[in-house]
Amino acid sequence: MIRQLYGVKELQGYTEEKLAVVKKYFNSLPRVLEEFWNRAARTEAIHKVQDRWIRPEDFDRWDWLKDGDYLVILIENQGCCRAGIRRKDLTKADPPVYVAADQIKDQRWTLCAGTLSGFLRAVLAYEAVFAFSFHGEELMYWLTEEELETVRSGLEKQPFGLSGWLGMDMSFYSNASDNMAVVMDCGDLEVLYGAASEAGYKKLMEVMEGLGEAI
Repeated sequence: MIRQLYGVKELQGYTEEKLAVVKKYFNSLPRVLEEFWNRAARTEAIHKVQDRWIRPEDFDRWDWLKDGDYLVILIENQGCCRAGIRRKDLTKADPPVYVAADQIKDQRWTLCAGTLSGFLRAVLAYEAVFAFSFHGEELMYWLTEEELETVRSGLEKQPFGLSGWLGMDMSFYSNASDNMAVVMDCGDLEVLYGAASEAGYKKLMEVMEGLGEAI
């Protein structure tokens, strides 16, 4: 998925020595998180996006990361929210992921994704849209309910989603391995979309052409 959406050939991960920095504070790590960090999380392309993936070395840098009840793995680019795994869930192979608002001491964590694997897929898809080489003239568009039905009927809904990130519920649609449309429901409907290749973008626009009002 990373190779296709980010247009990279080789994935890079963190060494066991780097992961030991996190284990020093959290003991065990979920199998899914450890595999992601080992195999792909140091790939440069996934860090050139909208929000900030937490890196293992950050846990030695910031006290609030290592002292909390959640292992934080992602922070919104302006610090508006953060996503993390409950410390008591770290022994699970594929635990749920929660999201909290901007204040570091805010304990109002709500469920963002039922599994870490689903969260990773959804966030990688969401963040990729901001880095796509091919996209609409504007970044985001308003959608009507009727236009949403066009998206649903013309594209394949992906088996992952996000709840509560920036106060929105997100669903994902595509019709090629390197394109993606993200529908965001915050009371109103918004969409952003694009592709890593020109061919993928043209295929996506067979459905998306003319939909939405630029925000």
